[in-house]
Amino acid sequence: MQLTGVRIGFGLTGSYCTIPEVIPALRQLRAAGAELFPIASPYVLQTDTRFGKGEELHKTLVEITGREPWQSLVEVEPIGPKRLLDLIVVAPCTGTTLSHLAHGVSNTVVTLACKAQLRNERPVVLAISTNDGLGANLLNLGMLLNRKFIYFVPFGQDEPDRKPNSLVAKMELITPTVIHALAGKQLQPLLQ
Repeated sequence: MQLTGVRIGFGLTGSYCTIPEVIPALRQLRAAGAELFPIASPYVLQTDTRFGKGEELHKTLVEITGREPWQSLVEVEPIGPKRLLDLIVVAPCTGTTLSHLAHGVSNTVVTLACKAQLRNERPVVLAISTNDGLGANLLNLGMLLNRKFIYFVPFGQDEPDRKPNSLVAKMELITPTVIHALAGKQLQPLLQ
């Protein structure tokens, strides 16, 4: 298998409408042999929305990965000093998370995990899902596109007529993006 033995942290943030699209990517990474370490804020795992129940998401993550999700700053802090992971994926990556990463704010479990990973110059893959990617968050997107060790799952406008500033990654491209990022390359074309 192409990713056998690769240790991947998988961070989920609060774009609740996109989380169901991310689950198949988790399964695909696992099927490719990756060791998965789920990372999610307690809010993501405890919030029930019209898109799903937090408890069900928690069960699904454990079923796919065989591990309890890391949910606290204390749990993810060792990622840096112990070099626990080969790569981190953040999917979905909200506009808030994008902003925090662009400005070095590491006050959530996912952003601290990314900071810990980047300190070792190891790849972080972002699968954006934000209603303001071509609005207020465009500056943050531009900053991160120019940053070393950050790679993006190819993305595009999801509903340009109704939500002209909204950008969403092609979640089915998470695995190929991971494979490219491990080789230090950005999967192309980036804009789709």
